[in-house]
Amino acid sequence: MGEPGYNDGCSRFQGGDPNWVSKSSLPIPTNPMPASIAQLFTPFTLNGLTLPNRIVMAPMTRNFSPGGIPGPDVAAYYRRRAEGGVGLILTEGTSPNHPQAANMPRIPHIYGEEALAGWSRVVAGVHAAGGRIFSQLWHVGAVQSQGGSPKLPVAPISPSGLLKPDTRVGEPMTQADIDAVIEAFAQGAESAQRAGFDGIEIHGAHGYIIDEFFWDGTNRRTDKYGGDLVQRTRFAVEIIRECRRRTGPNFPILLRFSQWKGQEYTARLATTPQELARFLEPLAAAGLDAFHCSTRRFWEPEFEGSDLNLAGWTKKLTGKPTITVGSVTLDVDFMVSLGRVPAQRPEPTGGDGAGRAAHMDRLAEMLARGDFDLVAVGRALLADPDWAAKVCDGRFSELNSFSPETLKTLV
Repeated sequence: MGEPGYNDGCSRFQGGDPNWVSKSSLPIPTNPMPASIAQLFTPFTLNGLTLPNRIVMAPMTRNFSPGGIPGPDVAAYYRRRAEGGVGLILTEGTSPNHPQAANMPRIPHIYGEEALAGWSRVVAGVHAAGGRIFSQLWHVGAVQSQGGSPKLPVAPISPSGLLKPDTRVGEPMTQADIDAVIEAFAQGAESAQRAGFDGIEIHGAHGYIIDEFFWDGTNRRTDKYGGDLVQRTRFAVEIIRECRRRTGPNFPILLRFSQWKGQEYTARLATTPQELARFLEPLAAAGLDAFHCSTRRFWEPEFEGSDLNLAGWTKKLTGKPTITVGSVTLDVDFMVSLGRVPAQRPEPTGGDGAGRAAHMDRLAEMLARGDFDLVAVGRALLADPDWAAKVCDGRFSELNSFSPETLKTLV
């Protein structure tokens, strides 16, 4: 790995040449970075959009946009990550124009002149720093509070009026309700495109409204939006198709999905590769360019008998590009760090350079063998906007550690 303090920027790996020699006066690392790590800093093209490297900033709720309007502090926050070497930024969840879409008052909107002007400034800053940025479209459905925040003064909606099995919070959505949410997502996609975003990600994970249709624990419908695992994808398929129709064929669209839910961490949509294939097929055919496969720990195999993780299986089954995510270089499982779950099956990095380097070596080996195409980094990037540059230079001991305090500021 590179010597501590050696840094002439991640650009030295963007051409994919691990034998690049610095022209600067700084010392050359005595232990050049392995080719597997260098692959993280090679370009990748997604539906005609070339990303400078394989590192993605994962979408993370910040709640720093009063009135739904992202201000200069939000623009600076995202630009710092692009300046630090992140190839693709996925914004925090943005609320489309639907009265029950957001569950906190400072979630940013993806509608309205002021909010879209704010996002245009965010996009301009990221582009000026050489990065790419997608807007994540997010409707919370039945989940009407987070982290002890007060509920907003609206009735939650969900496919069957359930937050989780046996917990009713409202009435089942009508067809008019469903049509209105689909329209809100489609309008959000159009707005994101007009604001200059390079693409969108549709949030279909973690127990929010799209995932509430996916999960049999919250979808007990008997119409065309309910039934078996394939039938429960219909709502998402109609959203994807309408977003694609509104934005055209050359605008990248991602879907984020997960097995686990905020309401139940052990929940699973698919228990076998065969079930996962059936679930993914209609989604892939609807017009998606890639899947963002949300797991809590990237190194964990998804199914018995194979070491492929969820992103690996998704790529194998669909042929679509995938993004992996889950506790990359974190010192401890992120849910443990927030005090939400007890420690279980941890693989901490040890909080030192050697431990973090080993973590990245393992991740890079999975990337090199083609398990997935892109790597999303979440809380580690909240704590350290220069995460990508430090990893590029092998300065693992210099990475800032994440703590819950990090969530209180836009570092």
